[in-house]
Amino acid sequence: MAIDTEKNSYTIMFAVAMVLIVGSLLAFTASSLAPNIDENERMEKQQNILYAMGVNGNEDKGDITFVATDKVAGEFSKYIKQQLVVDAQGGFTEDAEAYLIDVKKEQAKAKNGETRRLPLFVGEKDGKKFYVAPIRGKGLWDAIWGYVAMDQNMVIQGAFFDHKGETPGLGANIKQRYFMDDFEGELLLTASGDFKGITVAKGNNDPTNKIKDDYEVDALAGATITGDGVSAMIKKDLKLYLPYFKTLK
Repeated sequence: MAIDTEKNSYTIMFAVAMVLIVGSLLAFTASSLAPNIDENERMEKQQNILYAMGVNGNEDKGDITFVATDKVAGEFSKYIKQQLVVDAQGGFTEDAEAYLIDVKKEQAKAKNGETRRLPLFVGEKDGKKFYVAPIRGKGLWDAIWGYVAMDQNMVIQGAFFDHKGETPGLGANIKQRYFMDDFEGELLLTASGDFKGITVAKGNNDPTNKIKDDYEVDALAGATITGDGVSAMIKKDLKLYLPYFKTLK
């Protein structure tokens, strides 16, 4: 018996069948790709942490060259000596997979009154010790984040920033080398040891960024809100590590 394809019931049944088939295919594809996605995320985090502390392939002034994916695990083990989870009092525990902690989820926990875990990565390069902390905030359109490498006095030694959806040529330039390099050498603490942070300042009187104790870096043209987001996440997130750094004195 022939099927009447003109009936509404046929159309509905066909649509339901297609939804089930396509949904099943998408679910299968997602589950199949999940291990690769997780591995890529792990490598990216390791690359970013290493980049912030100066372990990268940069040569020319404008380069942004990460450690190659086939080498990053070995380089991470070589340069990162400890992975810590810091608490609000400055205490810490060691965690070999602290780099996998989801900062976004930890921020949400803190908003709900729960205890927030603060990952910190202690690295060594050329006889110098680095303390790399992840930060996360909001730009103009969506999330922005980064990693900031500091010495024991909370003087910035390097930084890496990234974004989800900032405007190309404007806010997206937080990922440009010239912007990230401006943070190197900037002080986060006052002479008395109070946390001051860094402001991405439109009216900065040091556009060549030679003054390192003014707590400012030059803003990006046309990206005021994104710059404010960078300032806010530095001040909000890095301040949480101050009790730990006080224990290093």
